[in-house]
Parts: sequence; C-alpha cells; structure tokens
Amino acid sequence: MNLNDHLLTSSQLQFYIENGYLSLKSSRPAQLHQKIFEKMEMVFEKEGNPGNNMVPRIPEIQEVLTDPVIDGALTSIVGPNYYAHPHRHPHFNAPGSSGQNLHKDSWSKRRHHTRWAMAFYYPQDTPVEQGPTGITPGSHYLNHGPGTTDEIALDGVAGTVVIVHYDLWHRAMPNVTDRKRFMLKFLFARMEEPKEIHSTNWQVSDPLHRAMWRWHTSSSVQIESNASEVSVQDLAQSDEALAIRSAYQLGEQGESSISDLICAMTGPSEGVRQNASYGLAAMGALAVEPLAQLMDHNDESVRTSAIDTLGDLGLESTTVLDQIISVAGDENPTIRRASIDALGLAGQKSAKVVPVLAAALQDKDEWVKRNASLALSRLGPLAQSATTELEKALQDENRYVRANSLESLKRIGTEQSETIMFDFLCRARWCSSTTSQSTF
Repeated sequence: MNLNDHLLTSSQLQFYIENGYLSLKSSRPAQLHQKIFEKMEMVFEKEGNPGNNMVPRIPEIQEVLTDPVIDGALTSIVGPNYYAHPHRHPHFNAPGSSGQNLHKDSWSKRRHHTRWAMAFYYPQDTPVEQGPTGITPGSHYLNHGPGTTDEIALDGVAGTVVIVHYDLWHRAMPNVTDRKRFMLKFLFARMEEPKEIHSTNWQVSDPLHRAMWRWHTSSSVQIESNASEVSVQDLAQSDEALAIRSAYQLGEQGESSISDLICAMTGPSEGVRQNASYGLAAMGALAVEPLAQLMDHNDESVRTSAIDTLGDLGLESTTVLDQIISVAGDENPTIRRASIDALGLAGQKSAKVVPVLAAALQDKDEWVKRNASLALSRLGPLAQSATTELEKALQDENRYVRANSLESLKRIGTEQSETIMFDFLCRARWCSSTTSQSTF
C-alpha cells in the first residue's frame, strides 16, 4: 500500500493548523479494537496501569499505529521518519467519573511549530456521555487556559484516532455511563524539517495560520503585511489571542519590525518576550543574527528565549551554530538544556555538533541528557562518532535517555551501532505472556 495515498489533503492539514487536532478512523477491523479493549480491561483489573509498557504488554496496539491511515496522517503532521516516543499512557475514565480540568501535557517550551504531536486512540465506542477527551479548538497556540466555553468532545466509534498538537488544551470529560472508557495516548516527535510540498496557497486572514502553513509546506512565499497599525505594544494586551496575532503581524512586516521585537525580548514581561519570540520565528532567516546577539545578554531568561527561538528556526539557524555550541557548556543548566536542544534542530545536518551532544550525554542534569540523546537521533548517520557514548547512555538511570539513545543507535545504522542495539534489546526483551499469574 502506497503511503502517499494516505497523506493528508491540503484542507485536512489546514484544519489541523487552525484547530490543533484531526480525527481519523482506523482502517483496521473492528475485531482488533475489541481484542485490544478486552486485553486492556484484563490488564487493568489484574496488573494495574501498564503505563509506557502498554505496547509490549498488548502488542496488537502496534497494528493501529502502523495503519496506513494513521501513519500517513502522522507523516503529514510531524514529517517523514517521525519518532514514536517511548512515553505512552492508557487513560482509564471510570463509570461515574467527574472528569478532569483542562491542561496541557507538553513540556514547557510552548512553541507553535508542530515538532511534537499526540495520538488519542479509543478501542471502544466513546459517545459524549462516556467521557471522551474534551478539547478547545485552536488552544494549542495559547499559553493560558481557555476555559470550557468553546470545548468540544472528541467522541467517536471504536478505532477512532485523534491526532493533536502537543500543546492543545484538553481534559477527560465526565463519564456519566456505567461503561468503562479507555483512551490510549501516544507521543510522536518530528525528526526532519518540513520539505516543500506543491500545494495551492492558502488564502487565510489570520497571520498565525499563514505562518504555520508556510512552515508546514516549506513555502518561500513572502507575505507583505498591510497591518501598519500594529505596534510592539500590542504584544502586551490582555487578550492573549490578539497579542499573539499581533506578534505574527509584526513578523510579516519583516526587517522594519526586527529592532522592536528584539527590544521586546529583553523586557521584564515573560508573556511579551514569548510573543516577541513568535514574531521573530515567523520572520525566518532575518531574525537569526539579531537573536544570536542576545545569547550574551546578562538575563538568563532572555538568553534562554533567544536560544529556544533559534532552535525553533531550525536549519535557518545553521549560520550561528558555533555561537550556540559556545554556550552549550554554560554553568547554568537552563542554558545548557536550551542550547543542546537547539543544536539538535539547527545542527541536524552538521556533524560539527556531534562532539558537544555526545559529551552532554554525561551531564549531571537529566534534561540536558534527554535533549542530547534526542538531538543525536535527529542526526542519523552523522552521529556515528557518538556510538561509544550512546552505548554508555543505555545504562543511564533515566528511562527516556536510554530510549532516545537506543533510537539514535538505530538511526546511525552501522553494523556496530546495530549490534549494540540488538544486544541491548535481547537482554531487555519483554515477554507479553509473562504476568503475575503466569511467571514462566
């Protein structure tokens, strides 16, 4: 089956950009979803929540993830060769539950480009009254909770899979029935920058949506904003959605707005700084050198935001790799985390970042190690010289450092790296038949 037959249409991708989610129906047979539901019910009753181990515990789940309908959509949203992250979680919404409060699952970087996405899978029919996941469409662009006024239910039949932006505000809704509801959550990471796709230009009025469309399609079309009435002061307005819209309008103004946005990055307001960062990221290469100059700022939060923005610009920041490398060993762990992460994005096609990333695998800070191990996986064969350090990282105390390092070895793809990988996997092999009731 040709994966290209299952990539998203332009209208589907545009819907995702606007709303932060896309609901799909798996093409796998109903019997598979019923089997997964029954096994999940049994595991919860006899063993408890399997957490990250739910796929090896119930291997049939993998058939849903490899469904061409789901794989094609994920490829369109997070790019080819995406990484199925080791964090996954089955959520049980018990009969009579009152649901949850709205929340974000994502780690705190709060970027708008889709470098991370989740998939929510229902193995059983999940009508509104059975407590599906509730979301606020478009809230993935907001850092503050939108409330439930505009909430919609992601209800669906067994086999429904909803792909959502990692920053989308969501919650479990009340289950007012006497039936159990499972939602299996998966996390996926982008491994490559978007490549140009041939598509008609999207005529949309929102500058934020225009910026995301240009990024997803790697379009070089430049928009000249006529929003001359917008100023940098609008980044501080109380309506967050309007403030963010203003940031993207300023971003479309290009060079004439750079100095104002850079100035806003250095101010005392974290919210204004974040909004200015969005505008600068929308500018592309024009913003790289001015942002790089902020890496010497005396305020840690300004430096961190500048590095994060350079990372978000991806390969457009290649010209300042040496400057990012120079702060990767900073005594401040927050700066190290940001710079190592940025090197994995801006330097994903450059072997010069490998020694720095390999050394970071031995950092004392957990997040530095996690970022380094993930960054190396983006480099693929270019990370070959880090093979020895990655082998050592397979013994790290953090589960995600170990998993990311394993993925890096897989993507390096040499005989040496694959031998290390297979030896580790054979030792760590999970037997889905072994339980407390059947130990041998």
